[in-house]
Amino acid sequence: MGTAQQINGKRGLAPFVEIMDSTLRDGEQTNGVSFLPHEKLVMARKLLHDLNVDRIEVASARVSEGEKEAVSMICRYAASINRLDRVEVLGFVDGGKSVDWISECGGKVINLLCKGSLKHCTHQLHKTPEEHIADIQQEIAYAASKGLSVNVYLEDWSNGMKDSPDYVYQVMDALVKMRNEENEKMRNSLNLSISRFMLPDTLGVMNPLQVIEYFRKMMKRYPEAHFDFHAHNDYDLAVSNSLAAVLSGARGLHVTVNGLGERCGNAPLASVQAILKDHFHAKTNIVESQLNDLSRMVESFSGISVAPNQPIVGENVFTQVAGVHADGDSKDKLYYNELIPERFGRKREYALGKNSGRANIAKNLEELGLELTPEQTRRVTQRITELGDKKEIVTQEDLPYIVSDVLKHDGSEDKVKLISYVVNTSYGLKPGANIRVEINGQQYEAGSTGDGQYDAFVKALRYIYKKYLNRTFPILANYQVSIPPGGRTDALVQTVISWHYHDGILRTRGLDADQTDAAIKATFKMLNIVENELTK
Repeated sequence: MGTAQQINGKRGLAPFVEIMDSTLRDGEQTNGVSFLPHEKLVMARKLLHDLNVDRIEVASARVSEGEKEAVSMICRYAASINRLDRVEVLGFVDGGKSVDWISECGGKVINLLCKGSLKHCTHQLHKTPEEHIADIQQEIAYAASKGLSVNVYLEDWSNGMKDSPDYVYQVMDALVKMRNEENEKMRNSLNLSISRFMLPDTLGVMNPLQVIEYFRKMMKRYPEAHFDFHAHNDYDLAVSNSLAAVLSGARGLHVTVNGLGERCGNAPLASVQAILKDHFHAKTNIVESQLNDLSRMVESFSGISVAPNQPIVGENVFTQVAGVHADGDSKDKLYYNELIPERFGRKREYALGKNSGRANIAKNLEELGLELTPEQTRRVTQRITELGDKKEIVTQEDLPYIVSDVLKHDGSEDKVKLISYVVNTSYGLKPGANIRVEINGQQYEAGSTGDGQYDAFVKALRYIYKKYLNRTFPILANYQVSIPPGGRTDALVQTVISWHYHDGILRTRGLDADQTDAAIKATFKMLNIVENELTK
């Protein structure tokens, strides 16, 4: 029997793990992040429809009018696809105000925030446990009268189990008794129910052994309860703690896209999903091929960049750098694991740099359809190693040009050439550009103004392509300018430009002492790649 099966058998791993995404609520508590209503709607659609997440927590009640608009829009959409029961809103023990707010938005589920530690109850609310429990029960009854389902958060539950477990049990005993009320008439008339008890590590203070210990106690005392676990990442243990909770009987996990959240964030959705599936063979409803697209969307709306080495969704995580790894991949995929990039809507890449070796070069040449002799490959590898020693970035799109340079090509075979250009900028006037280019042996001239020198240059190029060639010019997707690490202010400028081309992204790089010249070089690399494809 495998390790995962042994663990699952001993810990009672749930055959199905419910995933609740809190990006639109807890994720928005990331410092500096604020989503517009239409952005929340777009992300909610992606989460519910494309990713097929089980539940989404979309807001906190009574925050603002903009939040109310967002929740209303999401609820209308969810109702149109019969998934309104998957939309949840954080509410408070506030005499029915949160319940009314959620009802007015069209919501049907309240995640009621209650105090899960004695310190929070007595120091923040200044109430006795009995008073707080009575308030909670009244709130649940009112929510039921309004037709809302209730999930209960026990805020600061982790510290409650550490410092005041009797308080935690006192609250739970009262709520479980309420849920299992013997008075059938009262229960049926109000439809009183608590669907889930949600146990947060609010301050991110737990470790996996503590999670296992405390969950076992909760499961033993309340075996019929549905428990969710809500992790925070202050000690970088959010994923580990989430898995420990599932192995100890939790039937639901709370996550956020890219691990967004207050302070150090929450458990990242992609990592939790991959480990649940690969290490513990747990079943979820997540459509893994949508994880990367969703990550990019949230990255754009939040303005919080994903670290290049972030598992599953980071830019570099499916890039082999060492030449020995590329060589092993060519020999029966020796450096593959279960995290196949295609599984997440991505593809494996092989970095070009000083550690590449001939195997990496060969992999990239193969993908580009270029064939070189062993001697030519050796010389190209040597040139790329030299560039890597200078800390220059080499992309796959650069390879044909490096190959041409190494093989003594001087660029005379380029189909698109820059003959001459002038760019200028003046105080009070828009920057301008006048250019002359040669395309397939024919020269064209044009001039334009723009918001910057490079913008003016590109507008002149677009004019030529539209007027004289009647062709579409690729749309710019991203523009990055940097000085290579270790460089000085007078060092070469590195410009990496990404373009929307067909159904993918075409990325080219230019290097020059002048930023505009570097961008122009990157642009002409792109145009020649496109031209070569058109004339194949």
